[in-house]
Amino acid sequence: MDALRHAMAQDKASAPAMTLPAFETPKADGATQRKAWSAMHAQAADPGMARRADAAMAKGKTGLVAQQTTMSMRVGQALGLSQPDIVSLARVAAPDAHVRWVPLLFVSSSMPIDELRTYAAALEKTGGALAFRGMPGGLHRVAPMAKLSAEILRLDPGCEGPACAMRGTPIVVDPIAFRQHGIEHVPAMAMVAGDPTQAYCERGETPAAPTPVVYGDAALSGLLEEAGRLGAKEEVRDAEARLGDR
Repeated sequence: MDALRHAMAQDKASAPAMTLPAFETPKADGATQRKAWSAMHAQAADPGMARRADAAMAKGKTGLVAQQTTMSMRVGQALGLSQPDIVSLARVAAPDAHVRWVPLLFVSSSMPIDELRTYAAALEKTGGALAFRGMPGGLHRVAPMAKLSAEILRLDPGCEGPACAMRGTPIVVDPIAFRQHGIEHVPAMAMVAGDPTQAYCERGETPAAPTPVVYGDAALSGLLEEAGRLGAKEEVRDAEARLGDR
């Protein structure tokens, strides 16, 4: 091994050194440089591009000034240094003076499908909704609930497939509503303010106390009449008018 290392060292020492050729950047003569500069300056400017650039710059400046003005007003209002925009605040915060009450019919999948279809047809006229406590088959199985909803809302009970015409009656699964109204058995009806299909976090405060719950296997018109007799006369007025029985 020592002899091999010695021989390799001798070969390395005797090998000629490799040198790279010098590289120089080519330089143009004076005439070539003058031609290049003349060609660059001879390029005609595009007036359309210049106008677009000026318009974009002016628009950017205007938008920046508007943003700065708005932010300055907001900072001043937050620090109490300037008056808030009362008109805008009133437009955003003013509540709707007219509260619409709609019937919410509490039902179950154990009820006859023909009865559910009849209620759906009547509720469509009033803007009300059908409410289930849960879904048939459990919350992890959506298909049974989808099948039941299609059977309830299908205009033609003999129609099959996605092309069938459907009613516009909302169907909600809302165990919270069952608990809030203390529903013990179905069918039952209560008048609710606003949209019963809206998420609870978006509903805001309830404008009035819940109306009395009406129980009974009766037509929607009869349930509305009973709710009015129990003290919800104003709340059922719009639904009765829409239903056309009054």
